[in-house]
Amino acid sequence: MKRTVIVGAGIAGLATALRLARDGWQPIVVERAPARRSGGYLVNLLGAGYDAVERLGLVPALAEHALGVFTTVLVRADGRPKLTVPSVVAEAALGPRTLTVFRGDLESVLYEAVRDRAEIRFGTTVESVDQDADRVVVTLSDGTTEEADLLVGADGVHSATRAALFGSGHRVDLPYVVAAFPLSRPPEAVSASSATTFIGPGRTAAIVNLGPRRSSAFFTYRCADPDRELERGAVPALRAAFGDLAGGVPEAIRDLEADPGNAYVDRVSQVDLPQWGVGRAVLLGDAAWCVSLFAGHGAALALAGADQLGTALHRHGDDIRSALTQWEAGLRSEVVKRQALARRGMYQYAPPSRLHVWLNEATIRAVTLPGIRGLVRRGIERQNR
Repeated sequence: MKRTVIVGAGIAGLATALRLARDGWQPIVVERAPARRSGGYLVNLLGAGYDAVERLGLVPALAEHALGVFTTVLVRADGRPKLTVPSVVAEAALGPRTLTVFRGDLESVLYEAVRDRAEIRFGTTVESVDQDADRVVVTLSDGTTEEADLLVGADGVHSATRAALFGSGHRVDLPYVVAAFPLSRPPEAVSASSATTFIGPGRTAAIVNLGPRRSSAFFTYRCADPDRELERGAVPALRAAFGDLAGGVPEAIRDLEADPGNAYVDRVSQVDLPQWGVGRAVLLGDAAWCVSLFAGHGAALALAGADQLGTALHRHGDDIRSALTQWEAGLRSEVVKRQALARRGMYQYAPPSRLHVWLNEATIRAVTLPGIRGLVRRGIERQNR
């Protein structure tokens, strides 16, 4: 039985463990965090991401957590509506082979599917990596070592595995901060089964009300020094950046203040590597190619990457290096495209001027026109091929 050490128990790591376990591998998953994490924002699983969860047999379980489509209301700073995007617009754009779930629910479904097929150790990460033609030896932070046929670094944008394999300098930090977290109760200022979104120069705030335990908040803003913002703490930073807004924003920040540990807060980054693997070690997901939240396909790419890695390894048998080479060649062009789309997406999430805000609104108004919906859907379908 082939053995693999997978660093990271997020979407990419758990999906890789599940796929390889089904192909007869023995996975050991190590995770830096002391326990499973929850929270996060919405993720859309479409295109190759939907194909991956379908092949992994996860669609029925994920369907129980599916959020469906909802109305989005673009609002002014005081909460008054500017324009409404009906749920039918999102439904037409996304198509039938789509699942929208919370990131935490996706990770829970993956964990439940793989927990009896893999050894999972929390509070542990990689310290060093040594390898030869026949094996890879991983020294872990708990003082143990593991020998394996394959090492997969799926430990996110701040990957310790990437540092061990390639050194530092491959993370491209962008001048933005992002915060996403679930809400303990639906915000009264936001109508049921809808979301309000404020987009102004350099910032976006979105509050989603889909009922108890199904509501969440998302914030991102441009700033000169993201590290300093993070040092301030999530609540003070968000109050300073969004304290003038209404429309559910004050409720969301108060909710965060009551449970600050339940939020994802970080600077926005991409990862740029000329290659994702070396010998019997490979990076996957955000550790290898983080496209950033502005691309909107991070979870789908992680799932597709895990599934396609399993396919390549199965096809090449014991020739792991050839499998990794083929896998990367097949996936890299999609990653490059998504990273480019993310750089353009900055103008949507954090438009640099009021003119850009107006242009974005004009585009959204056009999309709501019935005759434009089909064109939008066909464009999205082309992007997801």
